Amino acid sequence: MTEKEVYDLLVETNAIMEGHFVLTSSRHSQYYVEKFNVLQHPKYTEKLCQALAEHFKDENIETVVGPVTGGIILAHETGKALGTRAIFTERVEGKMTFRRGFNLHEGERVLIVEDIVTTGGSVKEVIDVVKNFGGVPVAVGMLVDRSGGKVNFGDVPHFALLNMNVETYEPENCPLCEKNIPLTKRGSTGK
Repeated sequence: MTEKEVYDLLVETNAIMEGHFVLTSSRHSQYYVEKFNVLQHPKYTEKLCQALAEHFKDENIETVVGPVTGGIILAHETGKALGTRAIFTERVEGKMTFRRGFNLHEGERVLIVEDIVTTGGSVKEVIDVVKNFGGVPVAVGMLVDRSGGKVNFGDVPHFALLNMNVETYEPENCPLCEKNIPLTKRGSTGK
């Protein structure tokens, strides 16, 4: 899939939204990508994950890992497309880890997948979990990189199906707040 095809699909499913949003990172933005507006459609999710898998098909991936919640769906579909196992991380007492008996063998080649990345904080936590369990984080695959190319995962290369340069603001410096545009909190704790 081309970036334009991915963008068009996200617009078609109302996954790209405009307004005044508080992001998971606590930063504010005029745009929000509601991943579940597209991920609720299995045929679209499969198509997006096949595109991710195609990009990493020659990397000898053994396992695909995604952070809970959207990452579970992406890991499963990308793992299916690559013919690998798919597992996920969860937070336990605020710390990202494997549960449910998930484990990695020493040197296991892992592709980490994530839906929407702004700062990359969750992905960095998953990279640490993979390393702590003896795995090798080969790469990070993302549906959308909202960072404008600024996200950095150290020595782990990354690829996004769609790159967006969406400006985000600290709440105290948000021009949308200054204009009194109503704030919407999205995601699992929002609408």
